[in-house]
Amino acid sequence: MISQLDLRFFKCFEVLKLPLAPLTLLSGTNASGKSTVLQSLVLLNQTMKEHEWSTRLMLNGKTIRLGTVYDVVDTINGRNRFEIGVHDEKNYYLWNFTGERKEMSLSMDTIFINEKRTSFELLRFLFPYRPGEASPELANKLKDLTYITAERVGPREIYSLDDLQISSVVGPAGENTINVLHWKRDDPVNEILVSTKVANTCLKQVEEKMREFFPGLSLEIQQVPHTNSVTLGLRTSSDTPHHRPIHEGFGLTQILPVVVAGMTTSKGNILLIENPEVHLHPAGQAQMGQFLSKIASAGVQVILETHSDHILNGIRRSVKSEILKPSEVAIHFFRNRSQGNQVLSPLIDNNGNIDVWPEGFFDQFDLDMDYFADWSD
Repeated sequence: MISQLDLRFFKCFEVLKLPLAPLTLLSGTNASGKSTVLQSLVLLNQTMKEHEWSTRLMLNGKTIRLGTVYDVVDTINGRNRFEIGVHDEKNYYLWNFTGERKEMSLSMDTIFINEKRTSFELLRFLFPYRPGEASPELANKLKDLTYITAERVGPREIYSLDDLQISSVVGPAGENTINVLHWKRDDPVNEILVSTKVANTCLKQVEEKMREFFPGLSLEIQQVPHTNSVTLGLRTSSDTPHHRPIHEGFGLTQILPVVVAGMTTSKGNILLIENPEVHLHPAGQAQMGQFLSKIASAGVQVILETHSDHILNGIRRSVKSEILKPSEVAIHFFRNRSQGNQVLSPLIDNNGNIDVWPEGFFDQFDLDMDYFADWSD
């Protein structure tokens, strides 16, 4: 597990030292740095996955496109460089990247492992391995992490099929979701996640989990003859045939990538999600918070960005019901750097109570109720 992420001169952060847990919730005002935290890990993932032997950090690829060095370096303090540091259970890794402002990648100047600079011959690799010092497990976790953005593909007539070696995760926009579900349909899922109502196969378990958000849902995946493509049929009533996705509500195809990712991400790996609550009603959002807590309890490290107090409350309920321990949840509230301390970190107790509620931290409902009661302007 990644226990802490350090950033220096990356985008809006001069210095950030962010503790991470099995489940980490990032909240806060718009444009305050929540997505930046996720993007730093995605940059490492993208370079490792798409440019395995690269000597440079690639800012633009299939997963994420961040522009030029000018766009990602803290314009106030960073000049032409930034740092990414990652702590795991064994070691601390610090990458130092530099580049010209107009370039679309950065050279890897130095790598420190436990504050020791690596030897020159290892600098050609983004993630060097030295027996007894570096951790290949962390390299694999970063390379294999799953990242889901807030902007996901909508309903489609057909979905392409690729070899799982090419499209083994749902993809940043959920574009590979049906591909993953098709190939893994008969694979068992983690026992902690299994519903005993249906057989322990990925397709049946995903379908059962989706019914918690969309009652009565049924999924049907069929390969189009003589093509590398499949169709997805959906229905929410046993009285009707399966329909094309466009006829069953936009929210369903937005939530399916999150559920498939949660059910198929291996124990020990990392799942990054932006706004898992999109297109869900409040009760569904609370259920999503509980579902992600369950995923974390199954050994997947979950880092999510959300604006939903219902997601937070679902996580709080999971702590109270002992699905997760308080120590297994980290909550961070991000503010604009002009407000001083950019990140505040409320704590949660065994009963799901939050110790402090900073101004702006999921307090809009209370502010509105005060206004209607004529208690505030």
